[in-house]
Amino acid sequence: MRAVTISAPGGPEKLAVSTLDDQTPLPGEVVIDVVSAGVNRADLLQRAGHYPPPPGAPEWPGLEVAGTVRAVATGLTGWDVGDRVVALLDGGGYAEQVRVAATQVLPAPDGVDLVDAAALPEAVCTAWSNLVDVGRLAAGEWLLVHGGSGGVGTVATQLGAALGAHVAVTAGGPERVARCRALGAELAVDHRDEDFVAAVREASGGQGADVVLDVVGAAYLQDNVRVLATDGRLVVIGLQKGRTGELDLGALLAKRASVTGTTLRSRPAAWKARLVRDVLAHAWPLVEDGRVRPVVHARLPLDEAAEAHRLLDSGEVFGKVLLVP
Repeated sequence: MRAVTISAPGGPEKLAVSTLDDQTPLPGEVVIDVVSAGVNRADLLQRAGHYPPPPGAPEWPGLEVAGTVRAVATGLTGWDVGDRVVALLDGGGYAEQVRVAATQVLPAPDGVDLVDAAALPEAVCTAWSNLVDVGRLAAGEWLLVHGGSGGVGTVATQLGAALGAHVAVTAGGPERVARCRALGAELAVDHRDEDFVAAVREASGGQGADVVLDVVGAAYLQDNVRVLATDGRLVVIGLQKGRTGELDLGALLAKRASVTGTTLRSRPAAWKARLVRDVLAHAWPLVEDGRVRPVVHARLPLDEAAEAHRLLDSGEVFGKVLLVP
């Protein structure tokens, strides 16, 4: 099979298509013929040498795919050769084939193009686990999503609205702001020239945000605490603008607020299996009835993985970039 490998830590030029052995399922696994793979910021970090794959995962990048089942481990039930599926991966998605634990596989959602479906597994699992499990988002609460135009942000916006929350987002520029509103955001703030703290407080009648989903990190830490409502929850899932910042513990105590940092890739297999079951039961129906849809910016051939990384790093992407073998 062909796969995109990393010759050495560095820039996009370190990505190259290599020929590797075909995949064979281990016990409890399936092998998928990949029709598309999602490109995520974690892949850019891995390419640069800052986010190594967990033990046992392939060395080449890729955290989500869509395709058809090629092979099933002996004795495994629940999946058959030819099934249309998507999968949440520990790695290895930039390839023509991938092997994955059957517990991390989902049926391709009805009504969604199979290629575009690769934009869903990582984003939906990330959004569900952080909004519902960690953030405890409830109907009627205010949710603030930073990076509303990103792969996770576009899904989190739709998911929050589908769950009955009032959704506010930040995005860069009038066009992105308008597109975020079209996805269900009641309030979309242009972070280039607007104060999101003031905007969210005004929209919420002075209350602030009950849940903040943040991909920015240190640069927004103080303002994120300021924008939190009483008993608010700040969930940090990215560090695009810094790892360290000053935290006003007095403000945190006064609001009875919490700050949680989470990752998905390094979680144990049993935890991921539970998450996938929850997503199948509760989030997948929202995808199949159209309330949560994949947002795809571009599809590129596998041979153009380096260009896909440059595109994602440019800041011009709205939604997801996909690689198509």
